[in-house]
Amino acid sequence: MDLREIADRLEIGDLLARYSYAIDSGEWDLLDTVFTPDATIDYTSAGGAKGTRAEMKAWLAKVLPAWPGRQHLIGAATVTFTPGGAEVTAPFTDALAPSREALAATAPGLIRGGGWYHHSLVRTPDGWRSRSWSRNRPGAR
Repeated sequence: MDLREIADRLEIGDLLARYSYAIDSGEWDLLDTVFTPDATIDYTSAGGAKGTRAEMKAWLAKVLPAWPGRQHLIGAATVTFTPGGAEVTAPFTDALAPSREALAATAPGLIRGGGWYHHSLVRTPDGWRSRSWSRNRPGAR
């Protein structure tokens, strides 16, 4: 691995962390540093919407406040560099809670899940950005 690839892998790790932080904190504009403006973002595997960055920021801002307690954890990503960018797959686990207070695992409204995030990344003048994102459930790589 040369220094460029090491730097790219670190930057991609930061991109994945920014995604989780944006979703969990509700700082929707931070998604501008994760996705290209024309990115396709697909939440349909979780019963959600699919659209561009702007459409998904608006959708997330509308639906996620119902779960103010949000935490997404992303595991070790596999990164495959291609002539046009990089393909990234990372396991995740998440919890959406109706409160930021500690809750029992059986609390009504608590949602726990996980699966795989899939990004198609491109290098932009501002760094790596995702041009296509989707998620699926465990076992459905």
